[in-house]
Amino acid sequence: MEKVLQEAAMEDKTVIIATLNEAWAAPNTVIDLFLESFRIGQGTRRLLDHLVIVALDEKAYRRCMELHTHCFALVTRGLDFHDEAYFMTHVYLEMMWRRIDFLRSLLEMGYNFVFTDADIMWFRDPFPRFFLDADFQIACDHFSGNSSDIQNRPNGGFNYVKSNKRSIEFYKFWYSSRETYPGFHDRDVLNFIKFDPFIESLGLKIRFLDTAFFGGLCEPSKDLNLVCTMHANCCFGLDSKLHDLGIMLQDWKTFLSLPPTLKRSLSLSWRVPQNCSLNSPHQHESPEKSVQQTVGH
Repeated sequence: MEKVLQEAAMEDKTVIIATLNEAWAAPNTVIDLFLESFRIGQGTRRLLDHLVIVALDEKAYRRCMELHTHCFALVTRGLDFHDEAYFMTHVYLEMMWRRIDFLRSLLEMGYNFVFTDADIMWFRDPFPRFFLDADFQIACDHFSGNSSDIQNRPNGGFNYVKSNKRSIEFYKFWYSSRETYPGFHDRDVLNFIKFDPFIESLGLKIRFLDTAFFGGLCEPSKDLNLVCTMHANCCFGLDSKLHDLGIMLQDWKTFLSLPPTLKRSLSLSWRVPQNCSLNSPHQHESPEKSVQQTVGH
């Protein structure tokens, strides 16, 4: 693992981490769209050099080796993560908590990381949009308008974490809290513990990322001139996800093809969600439906 991390790390020991299982690694599925977004995004192609794909099963590892330079096989004894892990099933929860524990180990090794789900499209380099002084910053399903507001609804699919004593203790606390709240998703547990006095006593500086830059299907980024990443959240089922991710990529390509003056002057938005329901099980509350204008009209 150390060798893969050393080869992928930026000068400040930052790596980009994505996890992958067989269901998302099959040809013409999530991993292909994910990597394509880096190749066609603005300032994102070079970030592929710093991306480590963590495979959760053997087939995902083999596919990663066909597609990408930096791959690592994370084997978990007694658990099989190769099928599509349906939201909130036992396998899904185990996969999410294994991820939290793995990310804690990276922090202990001295690596900062951007963790990204593979169903997040990278359209622009996100690093200029990160807060310089935060220990832990995380994307939101719904953003309140204030990056310090603890009432924001975080989504564990995208976060940027700096390695220090505060972040390491926080990840240990987060992981151990799964026993305090059995049967809950890592994001739900985060929503419980973010109010805990222990977090304040750590001095951990948390920031929530604005959906204007780090959007998703729950709350799409409204301005394609600003968007960095778009997440296929609020979406249930792989087929629905693939359908809407494909449209998302096509919308981005249409935007890129426009002359600069039109990019700035047209009020373009996404044609998604379509097959992804805004009322899917991924969601705690219904967002206001974003105004959608068909890209290309």
